Amino acid sequence: MNWIALSIAAAAFQTLRFMLQKHLSMGTLSAGGATLARFFYSAPFVVTLAVVYATASGAGWTGLGPRFWAYALTGGLTQILATWCVVALFAHRNFAVGITFKKTEVVQTAMVGLVLLGDRVSAIGMGAIVLGLVGVLVLSEAPGGKGGWARLFNRAAGLGLLSGAFFAVSAVTYRGATLEVASDDPFLRAVIALAAVTLSQTIGLSAWLAWREKGELRRVIAARRTAVWMGLTGMAGSLCWFTAFTLQNAAYVFAVGQIEVIFSIFASVLFFGETITRREYAGIGFLTASILVLVLFG
Repeated sequence: MNWIALSIAAAAFQTLRFMLQKHLSMGTLSAGGATLARFFYSAPFVVTLAVVYATASGAGWTGLGPRFWAYALTGGLTQILATWCVVALFAHRNFAVGITFKKTEVVQTAMVGLVLLGDRVSAIGMGAIVLGLVGVLVLSEAPGGKGGWARLFNRAAGLGLLSGAFFAVSAVTYRGATLEVASDDPFLRAVIALAAVTLSQTIGLSAWLAWREKGELRRVIAARRTAVWMGLTGMAGSLCWFTAFTLQNAAYVFAVGQIEVIFSIFASVLFFGETITRREYAGIGFLTASILVLVLFG
């Protein structure tokens, strides 16, 4: 399997999922409800696929020891927090820029991967990642056109950086979980890890919302006609991410996944009627160059 192709496919599915998530968060569901919908409507499909594939391959559910569950549950919690931040971010900036803010996850993933798993990034690879970070900083202009430190210290930038940190931890711990599954089959390792994570996320977040946001679970169920598609695109994207994580350093996977920014431009303009400024196009240009350098030379 080609980890680059998987990363690009994951970015495409994730863009579709965030489009649906933004739609649901604009008056239909709260940020927590929109976050739960992504897991709630993925879990049945993912668990069924995992059981069928593991049974058909004759491998079963192997190697699910304490380290697997430590990685999987940590990744599940931090992904919930990261997704919640992204949904909240949509209220502050347009769709394309909102997605780009969270791309600080790439640099943060490289650091977390080195600390937790010993994953190393080449000099050229790190250069490409830093080039992508430049694009993020160019895009992080504060509302109202403020310059200087206001570009970095505002609520939108804070949510983006925080979501990036949570996504970084989740990506590295997900890679750790897939590597704990005792199999040489990348897809089996990915689907077993994803099933365990998604089911735990659904149970945990459902319990939280039942306690903290009365009636939100009913609204998640009522939104099923749209939310089920979010579940399917979320499952497809996650399977691509998890399989890529079994094959390559999570920082490289996320760096190529920055092509999601380009996909989000089309979504922003064509579906939400939003405008992309010259500054934002410049930042997106830096990100595109970063991806090309990584794919060609990293």
